[in-house]
Amino acid sequence: MFAERLDAAGARTQRALSVAMAEFAEQPVTHAMRYAVAGGKGLRGFLVLEGARLHGVAEAPASLAAAAIEAVHAYSLIHDDLPAMDDDDLRRGQPTVHVKWDEATAILAGDALQALAFDLLSRPEIGGPEISVALVQSLARAAGADGMVLGQALDIAAEAAETPLDMAAIEALQAKKTGALFDWAACAGPRLAGADPSAMAGYARALGLAFQIADDILDVEGDEAAAGKRLGKDAEAGKATVVGLLGLHEAKAYADRLIDAAISALAPYGEEAEALHEAARFVIARKA
Repeated sequence: MFAERLDAAGARTQRALSVAMAEFAEQPVTHAMRYAVAGGKGLRGFLVLEGARLHGVAEAPASLAAAAIEAVHAYSLIHDDLPAMDDDDLRRGQPTVHVKWDEATAILAGDALQALAFDLLSRPEIGGPEISVALVQSLARAAGADGMVLGQALDIAAEAAETPLDMAAIEALQAKKTGALFDWAACAGPRLAGADPSAMAGYARALGLAFQIADDILDVEGDEAAAGKRLGKDAEAGKATVVGLLGLHEAKAYADRLIDAAISALAPYGEEAEALHEAARFVIARKA
């Protein structure tokens, strides 16, 4: 079953993170780091591991890359939850890092997790300097000022904009805010193998947007206990979303079409990509 494969991938990624963080001194920032990476779906790490499996990549480098993207994702959530950003007090059913500790500890824990990701990708087990450089450079771009950070900035700016964003602008925003890390995760396997990542990139583009639409749908009609976070905040904040532009019914139909497109992009892998097909279906069927 897909749920079991996702759980197994998550456990493998958590082990790699635990081993890496065992080297750190025991102090509030490292405690907050461990807290932030615990729980969650681990979907980005799963994409790394499945992409690696499809390309015959060994367990050690695949696990390091999966741990790296989950570290960056956790960092982004810590900072996104801060009072200066989304000001959330609940994440994965637990108090957010700045609530459990304080803002300074949260900022530093996020910074340290981002640094850890690049540490992991520079280790010898990754497979050599050329592979490390390709992974480090692509992750820096995916997470940085032309990737996730840009998406976050556009999202904040949209809240104060006098004119609502159109579909093209919303999709461009989401491609950066959410899609950039999905793209990196999906393409890490072929990059580790020195293979062409284009099929995985096509899958990730459609999957990332569908994932964000599903998140926006959950914000409107989801259950807070299942989601493990406060819901209904997007509309209150005036966030630019596909749901807000199209309405629930059309947004759901669009997400379905995106999942079909994601699965079609994997045609070169045939039946070997069935787990990724299931991951795509999971994205729009999930309750959290």
